[in-house]
Amino acid sequence: MTDLGPESTFRGLPLTPEQDAEVKHYIKVQMQRHLPWDTPELHAMLKEMIRPPEVNDGEPEVEADEARATAERASASIDEAMEPFEASEEWHAAIDSENMKHPRE
Repeated sequence: MTDLGPESTFRGLPLTPEQDAEVKHYIKVQMQRHLPWDTPELHAMLKEMIRPPEVNDGEPEVEADEARATAERASASIDEAMEPFEASEEWHAAIDSENMKHPRE
């Protein structure tokens, strides 16, 4: 595998070998079609490629787990013999009660 560095990638950008190959392929196809290759699409592709990956700190997963646990506790208070509307009202009231017992910080 070729070690790509700033001196060997497209315009010296910090691209992975796959990204560099994708850029070069785009340019090759554009040139074969006798179209300009330095296009807004290429610029958007490069901007996306060099954007740092978003860091996921795990909070949404924790919030989803907490919401799921709250919903399960609330579901335990629902009687199967209830009418659907009454069960829904009871479930929402139980969710509100659970949220008051276990507030999120």
